[in-house]
Amino acid sequence: MSAKRFDAIVIGAGQAGPPLASRLDAAGMSVALIERKFVGGTCVNTGCMPTKTMVASAYAAHLARRAADYGVALSGPVGVDYKRIKARKDKVTNDARGNLESWIAGMKGCTLYRGHARFESADTVRVGDDLLTAPKIFLNTGGRAAVPDLPGVDGIPYLTNSSMMDLDVLPGHLVVVGGSYISLEFAQMFRRFGSEVTVIEKAPRLAGREDEDVSAAIQSILENEGIAVHVDAGDIGFARQGNGVAVTFSAGKPPVVGSHVLLALGRVPNTDDLGLDKAGVAVDKRGYIVVDDQLRTSVPGIWAMGDCNGKGAFTHTSYNDYEIVAANLLDNDPRKVSDRIEAYALYIDPPLGRCGMTETAVKKSGRRALVGERPMTRVGRAVEKGETQGFMRILADADTGEILGCSVLGPGGDEAIHSVLDLMYAKAPISTLARAMHIHPNVSELLPTIAQDLKPLA
Repeated sequence: MSAKRFDAIVIGAGQAGPPLASRLDAAGMSVALIERKFVGGTCVNTGCMPTKTMVASAYAAHLARRAADYGVALSGPVGVDYKRIKARKDKVTNDARGNLESWIAGMKGCTLYRGHARFESADTVRVGDDLLTAPKIFLNTGGRAAVPDLPGVDGIPYLTNSSMMDLDVLPGHLVVVGGSYISLEFAQMFRRFGSEVTVIEKAPRLAGREDEDVSAAIQSILENEGIAVHVDAGDIGFARQGNGVAVTFSAGKPPVVGSHVLLALGRVPNTDDLGLDKAGVAVDKRGYIVVDDQLRTSVPGIWAMGDCNGKGAFTHTSYNDYEIVAANLLDNDPRKVSDRIEAYALYIDPPLGRCGMTETAVKKSGRRALVGERPMTRVGRAVEKGETQGFMRILADADTGEILGCSVLGPGGDEAIHSVLDLMYAKAPISTLARAMHIHPNVSELLPTIAQDLKPLA
């Protein structure tokens, strides 16, 4: 069989694949875009879009239950129709996926192949009965939920972040194993839908990459809504119990029996079934594809973007990978991964927005620093909304004025953080923020106030 020749092959239609295919198509190249399941990747199908749609439904239910706090009278108790919640989520996902498929279909030089791609050599890929070859190959294969080999896990019906999206009944008691970002969003969401929820985390605290007081505040927010949280939960195991699942942990403590168990214990890259060895592409000990600062792999002519390269586990880092690759290939613009500043959000309510370094990281760096903080109880907009949990923190270099990082845990924290992030990209000193006039009333308006009142970081 002779191989079909293209100028470029893109494996994976997640957040980086389709926009890169579009740029290559616009540049006059012939492109093969390969997707084994759904275009849009994790974000569109099982991640950002469906989960944030459900978070919005959960917030509506939560706010309705608090109606009396705002002087609003409801005629009866607040309930949820989970099938309608799922239907709304499915529509958002299906619409987004359909729009992507239409966009891809409109690319004149792009051919979409449905199937599992495997390398046969450094420039040749097989998809089912089709053999494709190209001098440039781009990997955007994403990642999936990790399922650790815990005692009893093979004998229970567990859920992952992906299969949660197919759930069409509301759990009576959801046990979430894992205490990081995905798990905490699901925990609060389903508690607000009416499920009993327990979170079990083996580490000493939730969201362990955050500062300790941020982790403590997150745990308090969840516990205030009736979520049971167990940290330092070693020796986790599972066993069927009646129609449910018993989760055992920390010798001596009674097991928690749930109707459903969600495993949210990290993610692994989708690289183990691509035939990377036949192409000579190097991976690290965790299976991530090794790339340089411009996302080139160990093999000339092959690049890796998104979750599969270990350079970022977010939709925005995947899309930024596309921008870096396209800038270097097509725009003579030498952009690099190391140019970007770490930034992300935790979408509990209130959300956490984070950019740059944490206080813990700054202390470990040994540099002289300044810090400013303000609780949401002293932010007018938060008080007016009746949402005063959380706080804001800004860190700056004491000698240069460089903004080092910021945490905003509170209403609109996922949006407010960009006031600081953009200044960091502009390399503006903290004095620029201190002199800014922000709109009142707003959560962001207190960022300049904090910047005016920094203290030495002890």
